[in-house]
Amino acid sequence: MLNYLKNVLENMPDGWLSTTTHRLDIYDEKLAKTEFLEQFKLLCNKNIADTSALDDLPTAYDYIRLGHPLSCILEWAIAHLHDTKPENIISFSSQTIPVLAILRKNLLVHKNTQIVYSGNLPVMFDAEVIKQTYGYQFELKHVEKSSDILDFEGSTIFVSQDETISVNTINSNIDFFVNIYEQLGSVLVVNGVQNKHYISEIQHVRRRETIAMTPVNCYTALQALLKNSRFPISLSNLEINKKKVLDTITSITGADTKPLVGSSGLSIQYAIMMGLIDYAQENHKGKPIKFIVPPNCYGGTNDQARRVAACNKNVEVIDLPVDGEHDMVQSIDTILAEIASQDAVPFIIAEIPTNPRVEVPDLQQLKTVLEKKRTTKEGMNAIDAVFILDQTFCPNVLFLGEGKVLSTVRTISYASGSKFPSGGRCTAGYCVGNIKTVALMSKIDKHLILCDNQATELQYELLAKQLPSMNQRISDAYNHTRDFVNFITKTLPSAKINFVSQELAIQGFTPSVFSLDLPTKGTTDQEKETYKRALNLKLINLMITKIPNESKFCVSYGQLKGSYWTIPATSTQGTTKEGDKDYIVRVSLSPNMNLVLHKKVFLEFATNI
Repeated sequence: MLNYLKNVLENMPDGWLSTTTHRLDIYDEKLAKTEFLEQFKLLCNKNIADTSALDDLPTAYDYIRLGHPLSCILEWAIAHLHDTKPENIISFSSQTIPVLAILRKNLLVHKNTQIVYSGNLPVMFDAEVIKQTYGYQFELKHVEKSSDILDFEGSTIFVSQDETISVNTINSNIDFFVNIYEQLGSVLVVNGVQNKHYISEIQHVRRRETIAMTPVNCYTALQALLKNSRFPISLSNLEINKKKVLDTITSITGADTKPLVGSSGLSIQYAIMMGLIDYAQENHKGKPIKFIVPPNCYGGTNDQARRVAACNKNVEVIDLPVDGEHDMVQSIDTILAEIASQDAVPFIIAEIPTNPRVEVPDLQQLKTVLEKKRTTKEGMNAIDAVFILDQTFCPNVLFLGEGKVLSTVRTISYASGSKFPSGGRCTAGYCVGNIKTVALMSKIDKHLILCDNQATELQYELLAKQLPSMNQRISDAYNHTRDFVNFITKTLPSAKINFVSQELAIQGFTPSVFSLDLPTKGTTDQEKETYKRALNLKLINLMITKIPNESKFCVSYGQLKGSYWTIPATSTQGTTKEGDKDYIVRVSLSPNMNLVLHKKVFLEFATNI
């Protein structure tokens, strides 16, 4: 096995280290890791490790935040050493989240947990905060060695800090073995058939609250495994890159607070949510906490908010209708009035522009509504809202600095780093706040550290290279998008296009994403919907077939080259309620692409429908 692994690492495709998003048309989420490993094992059995064969393997995951070929291979190799199934091995970029994942499950099923450790727990592990803010209950015990662990009525998590990947004899009294690898992350071993039902929920935590161990760190771990050696000490330019990234974010956003940079957009969002809960618990003791979230926003946001609420009886998610026939400002005004009457704590999460219909509310009206003084039923001053702005579509727009539209309202802005900030080169995310959010940002930083979800060294390196050119790339990509939208309008006038107006573009809203509601046929609503959904796929399949080097069936945007096509209802809105899903085509263009060819292929499509 080790000799084969050596050949694999020598011959692996370049994309295994550098690709962040894959093609949805060759990806089946339910089979992601399973399908990849099944075919990988066939190659292993035949001792085939040439680059072309490895490149032909199925896509492991659609997005490296969730997992990727190297995380699958690392987990497979460790499973082989432990004589267990690969699905029982789960790698994390975070050292603490695997423990939190088990605690979350046990909270919901009312099961006791003991955390046993030898040596020291990770420095970021704060037991009191985890109990108070996350609501997780557990006992802490120190042992000299794992064999000292006795039977326990509940789940036993054993945490060990290791400098090598080695075979560990797992005491049968241990349910979950967490191996901490400094600078790399951690690997969780699920022990015993009685704990098999934890796996999917632990994977869900990795999907929403953190990321898998990154490709480069998995590669480092696999190399150490092959050499039976300690992990190499990093000699990177971390501090230099970090300073450059923080300075650039500050310059781009005009924000008043020090930027916080996480391992992904959802990592940052999770830190924001838990930091705000912590702040509310401290400053508004016992009062209900309301997260106000659009039901058709990015599915990860929606899902994560509801997952957080499920673990805290004092937290509730309120739907915020934002687009179509609904006006975001009016919806916020109505909801804040109701929350004020309840004397609750309001936290609003919203995308501007909205996803996927690319709508922008009246910002002056939004400011007025957020600043409005409200009272409780008892006539006391209500708690003012915190506006949490997902700015991923347009991270170049200035909202927070002195004199800007949301500078006087408690506002935190965040963006996914896997989009424009890195050009799709890595997963990452950042957030900033205005002068009114200093105390809030301190809490967010605390939870970003606790969850060990800070950006990795390589993420800082890639962001340092790409962030300085971000605004120019956004401008160039917008010009391509506007040109293409104008072409579609002339070529297929019966299609409804959701894109920013020229007036909004002048204000700085220059996304490179638009959505396309194609014309349909039929006599009944069902016939019309069926026809449109088929037409969506016809368009996408034509684009990725005719322009295979540039067009991808892919969920992301902000990429350095080419075009991405997806259907939000079947991708980004995967966890959204069915009635709120958008069965339309979402298109993302880049600053580097063959626009003439894209127009030619679209014309072919329009001519034949």
